[in-house]
Amino acid sequence: MENGSKCLTTKHNFILQQGLSDAPLETRSALFSALQFQPRIVTFLVLLGVVLQSPALFLILSAILWWSALMPQWNPFDMIYNRIFGIRPGSVLLEPAPAPRRFAQGEAGTFSLVIGTLLLLGWGRAAFLFEALLVSAIAALVLGRFCLGSFTYHVLHGRASFAMHTLPWVRNANDVESSCRG
Repeated sequence: MENGSKCLTTKHNFILQQGLSDAPLETRSALFSALQFQPRIVTFLVLLGVVLQSPALFLILSAILWWSALMPQWNPFDMIYNRIFGIRPGSVLLEPAPAPRRFAQGEAGTFSLVIGTLLLLGWGRAAFLFEALLVSAIAALVLGRFCLGSFTYHVLHGRASFAMHTLPWVRNANDVESSCRG
């Protein structure tokens, strides 16, 4: 399989994992890029929080992520993306997040809340453990095109087979497409 084809397949798998319907081939790259906007900002904020060991930053991030999960139509990340980048030719507008993506936002919000609370309590070693887990999950998301939160959502909702077919290293797009229809 060519690199370009592999790239489109991993993007396709990621889009499906996020709970979005099968995107047309010509919009997959734009949709994938749009879906990565929030994780890229969160990555920066988490890394800044880790460097500064700032409980306030983690608690604010937690509140924003939980707001996004509970009120997807008012997700500030999606609103910023749509107003700045979504209006460009060839881009796509983000709709309110489907359940798997909201679950992932809530999961990241929970980790941020735990880290912020642990830092407030002065439990640096425990905070470091949760920071390492969160940074690992974010690295898998941004670099590996694997969303642990969305994957977990599908598994918890009895769709483990579907979740397995959305892993980034699954290269047969036909298997993924057939698992979505069935």
